[in-house]
Amino acid sequence: MLLIRKGAEADLYQDVWHGLNTIHKVRRAKAYRIPQLDLQIRSSRTSHEAQIIHNAKRVGVPTPFMYLIDLETTTITMQYVEGPRMREALGSLSSDQKEKLGHHVGELLGRLHVGGIVHGDVTTSNIIISGEKVFLIDFGLAEYSHELEKRGIDLLLIKRSLQAMHYVCAKECFDAMVRGYTSTVGENVCREVLKRVEEIAKRGRYAVKR
Repeated sequence: MLLIRKGAEADLYQDVWHGLNTIHKVRRAKAYRIPQLDLQIRSSRTSHEAQIIHNAKRVGVPTPFMYLIDLETTTITMQYVEGPRMREALGSLSSDQKEKLGHHVGELLGRLHVGGIVHGDVTTSNIIISGEKVFLIDFGLAEYSHELEKRGIDLLLIKRSLQAMHYVCAKECFDAMVRGYTSTVGENVCREVLKRVEEIAKRGRYAVKR
């Protein structure tokens, strides 16, 4: 297996598994925790993430197919999604393509939120463009919630990700996302979420580091 990303909670490995191009997301043991408690925590988080990935797909958001969830090794084996991350793709897109992509990402976030799911780590690194489809990945921080605060955090995270990595087109992309989000959740809900985004931003509590 090829290690492609080492995270604070989990490592990602690319592999060919039973003839399928896959990603293994492995939650590693933490030496500072009691072993039995550590396994319980990692198993619970692995199961929770797998359920959310499945339910995100059910509400119309493309996510990787899952092939195996192993709670003993706290591993999710899933589809390797071919294609560039939004982070790399934006620089080569025309203005019209950026608008179309931003609008579609906004729609997907709206579908998640209407379905009672918040992603918790929405950045341009966690969006993959695979042909005509746009996938959301990395649901390790996702949870079930209809809270306005948590919806606002999702939108603020993607806004700050754009500002940090794609400042030239950040405004046009985020404006397109808002239009896509509005088309899914409705004007009243979107207005309330955006108001909360402004409130959270003023607190200065959240910063995108990816």
